Amino acid sequence: MRVALLSALLLLGAAQPVLATPAVSEVRVSIGPALTRKADEIGAREFDILAAELRRSVERKLPPRPGGGTLNLVIEDARPNRPTPQQMSNTPGLSLESFGVGGARISGDYVDAAGKATPIAYSWYETDIRWARYGSTWHDAESAFDRLADRLAKDQFGDRR
Repeated sequence: MRVALLSALLLLGAAQPVLATPAVSEVRVSIGPALTRKADEIGAREFDILAAELRRSVERKLPPRPGGGTLNLVIEDARPNRPTPQQMSNTPGLSLESFGVGGARISGDYVDAAGKATPIAYSWYETDIRWARYGSTWHDAESAFDRLADRLAKDQFGDRR
């Protein structure tokens, strides 16, 4: 009897995160106008990399399911940890060994199957440069995307820094 009760409680506890997860059938990612204006500085090629990384992070936490809503995400801002190829081309003395803190700001909305829209806003920027030395070009932006995906999986759509 105790084993059955304990098993039922464990199963119920394990199922709760799944119950809170919103159903998503499609993830759309676009680049915001403010970031688009930086194309000459960071390189338009980087936008495809950022969009693919955000989509991958979200779809890993919220796998597409039939009958779900649409998640529309806009990358409003992104700062690299290391120089992009375009930045190195624009600034001849810049080194690939250069590093700094990065991050990203994302907005958008989740439109459920019934058509109800819920706004999404999230931003995260690293504040400690000690970790930047070991990351890739977009490490902190990717961390922001992963953190957003974690929040979306928990049905937390609002901004929290």
